Amino acid sequence: MNEARTVLVIGGGAAGNAVTLLLRRAGIDVHLIEAKEDWNATAGSGITLQGNALRVLRELGVWDQVEASGYGFGSVGITAPDGTVLHAQDDIRSGGDDLPATVGMQRPQLQRILIEAVRACGASVRLGVTAETLDQDADGVTVRFSDGSEGRYDLVIAADGLGSATRAAIGITAKPEPTGMAIWRVAAPRPTGVERTDLAYGGPAFIAGYCPTSDSTLYAYVVEANRDRTTIPPESYADEMRRLAQAYGGNWPEITAHITDPTQVNYTWFDRMLVEGSWHRGRVVLIGDAAHCCPPTLAQGAALSLEDAWVLAQLLTGSGTWDDALFQQYYERRIARVRPVVEASVQIGQWQLDGVRDADVPGLMGRTMTMLRELP
Repeated sequence: MNEARTVLVIGGGAAGNAVTLLLRRAGIDVHLIEAKEDWNATAGSGITLQGNALRVLRELGVWDQVEASGYGFGSVGITAPDGTVLHAQDDIRSGGDDLPATVGMQRPQLQRILIEAVRACGASVRLGVTAETLDQDADGVTVRFSDGSEGRYDLVIAADGLGSATRAAIGITAKPEPTGMAIWRVAAPRPTGVERTDLAYGGPAFIAGYCPTSDSTLYAYVVEANRDRTTIPPESYADEMRRLAQAYGGNWPEITAHITDPTQVNYTWFDRMLVEGSWHRGRVVLIGDAAHCCPPTLAQGAALSLEDAWVLAQLLTGSGTWDDALFQQYYERRIARVRPVVEASVQIGQWQLDGVRDADVPGLMGRTMTMLRELP
């Protein structure tokens, strides 16, 4: 039954790669297109993968590579700006007790692991290609591509990210909205004392934190109020991040000394978006950041995207009928899980923007992560 079906996946990030692997395992013919010629293989600094993300990566068959490439840990610390540890606690194992609470790793390394798995699974992959038009009927979608070719598919899965052109093309008007915060990120050598994520609240930034990504590397970040990007020349990125980071003590002086190359510093606004009502129109369905995004205050962006892929693939491979009822079931299962994460992520940031000193940030984090232990 599945062998006669053909699916187009638009976008080769975490969600698109994951759903491709899962559908191919079931014998479905999957065609993946990615707009970037390099498959986005080098972009980004680091990524924090909590247990619910690790659970899906294990399902994809790449957990061994992730475990070997990243840095696993089981606690989180809260520090004063001078580096004094104010509180440390065991992190919640949201993927179950047989997985680490958290793995930090270099984001390009995770992408390379997923790319290798997709190439090995037998999916058709085309890079540097976008979908120009989608013409739907009751049985499927005819797609015209940017290279002039055309294809016919039983289903199109839009995994083309925050600025999804597919989302707009099918008439869903939701767009990401800035929350008022922005984050500076950089990869750096790991000081020997860094064995977990530590977060400092206060000082010149709202948050200053770091996460180990291997035995020798970490990624560090500072969060401030967002600024007009046109007022920050890219060549000044290292200077801007270093100016904020140098106010922090503990491991920060060693980290800050390596913030020298502006091309290695990333500046991004925090956004939030949640598509309400349904995540499909006909035979086109959204997953990942195309359907929802939240600030990284809970480090759940990639995890939610991977879970979308897992749930959608389970439904598609377990049903002989791909119809509105199935896609609505997908939406209802995911919205109940995604909405509280988006809302909690936004609330944590808003408390900081508002200067609420008695905000229950640890409590909200704990309640949300406990909820994520349940199956998606």
